[in-house]
Amino acid sequence: MRHPPTNFMILLFLFTCLNIRINLCFPNILSLKTLELDGHFDFDQVHHAARDFGNIFQLLPLAVLHPKSVSDIAITVKYIWEMGTSSELTVAARGHGHSLQGQAQAHRGVVISMESLKYPEMRIYPGKSPYVDVSGGELWINILHETLKHGLAPKSWTDYLHLTVGGTLSNAGVSGQAFQHGPQISNVHQLEVVTGKGDVVNCSKEENEDLFHSVLGGLGQFGIITRARISLESAPAIVKWIRVLYSDFAMFTRDQEWLISAENTFDYIEGFVIINRTGLLNNWRSSFNPQDPAQAGQFKSDGRTLFCLELAKYFNPDETEMANQEVEILLGQLNYISSTLFQSEVTYVEFLDRVHISEVKLRSKGLWEVPHPWLNLLIPKSKIHTFAKQVFGNILTQTSNGPVLIYPVNKSKWDNRTSVVIPEEEEVFYLVAFLSSAIPSSTGNDGLDHILTQNKRILEFCETAHLGVKQYLPHYTTQEEWRAHFGTRWEVFAQRKSVYDPLAILSPGQRIFKKANSIIHLSSS
Repeated sequence: MRHPPTNFMILLFLFTCLNIRINLCFPNILSLKTLELDGHFDFDQVHHAARDFGNIFQLLPLAVLHPKSVSDIAITVKYIWEMGTSSELTVAARGHGHSLQGQAQAHRGVVISMESLKYPEMRIYPGKSPYVDVSGGELWINILHETLKHGLAPKSWTDYLHLTVGGTLSNAGVSGQAFQHGPQISNVHQLEVVTGKGDVVNCSKEENEDLFHSVLGGLGQFGIITRARISLESAPAIVKWIRVLYSDFAMFTRDQEWLISAENTFDYIEGFVIINRTGLLNNWRSSFNPQDPAQAGQFKSDGRTLFCLELAKYFNPDETEMANQEVEILLGQLNYISSTLFQSEVTYVEFLDRVHISEVKLRSKGLWEVPHPWLNLLIPKSKIHTFAKQVFGNILTQTSNGPVLIYPVNKSKWDNRTSVVIPEEEEVFYLVAFLSSAIPSSTGNDGLDHILTQNKRILEFCETAHLGVKQYLPHYTTQEEWRAHFGTRWEVFAQRKSVYDPLAILSPGQRIFKKANSIIHLSSS
């Protein structure tokens, strides 16, 4: 008896698989095509929506919605909600694609391209308590440029501004201003949200308050942010940008903690860890001026673990003399290595958009669209020295894979009614961010496997040492891990999910709830 050729069998198998996929997806494609929208669905050009900045997960959606109105989003979500448990369709809102672990992907579901949503148009309201109304798909860099035309700007930022409003508000939005103004979610007056049932709801601290606080820091689980009202303040024109180095971690943290508690202090306070970097201060000279060039030229960073304090003071041209005096007084009370004082004066826009300059350089070298296995941790103040001793002393041997940020924030500036999870016991906690880039196909210290193993070691140490650490931009794969992450707040989180997205349609890429053939109830576990 003759058997069919192997190649023929392979082709037959592939054709069968393809046929199964088409048959499974075809009813969903046909049904979505019947919706009357201002925008449109794309069923062919969907591969970009299966990628993100993390470049680790790639899950292909069935369709990408390019909405022209909020009703497009509401109609789509409501239609999937009304299909009930018989449909496997889920929905993910995608901003500028800067998720790290596939959080904005929807395998065989619908990805909504939020940048396509140009409504409502940005509107700025000056006055005693100025604010701006923006679309959830608007980029923060665009908000900066538009508000500056009125001499205004948002109070709290992220380090990188080419992110959407909906994206950062679904997490928290943290940078060096957070010690003073709190994260971005602490600076929002009002939201418009499309829930998991397809309802369009306006919410604030006064109206639909539970939904408002649920969505802020809610990881996209309760609704899609389609509009936000963001608090503004008078914008400065100039920034005095300062860097100094420490070799003593205790002194470094003591100065950071003093600065975030001082009444008259800097406007931005961050820090980063530098391990075994050659010619560090020479690299700074391209952007900063050394206070003492001769001494700075003799400083050696090779083989050392150093801690950089990065500071900024905002001012206008007529306040230059006063700003210089304030900076001098503040610096005089710090304990940095005197030969490492570097300063620069830049415009407010240049300072806030500083990371984009690095992006342009990395893109030109083909080093931007690589895997980014980032790890962001929130660590109680009392545990930061234990953490640093082990991680910066034993686990991390160099920091050439990317920046390692470290800076404290004041818990009092965070609203505990929102969904974001932070260390609860202490008034000050640290953000420590390992912003690594991996070289594709490398099997060395700059390869993805090595960095992921290093991240795992850091997390295992935090757990065994009982440091009370919480992940920021968290990533877990099981509901058990998510329960541990939320701790005592899990029941509230799950209850909110059962109210606002009972079918678990929204943000499946977070892997918190799985769309099942039954509605989520509080009893599910």
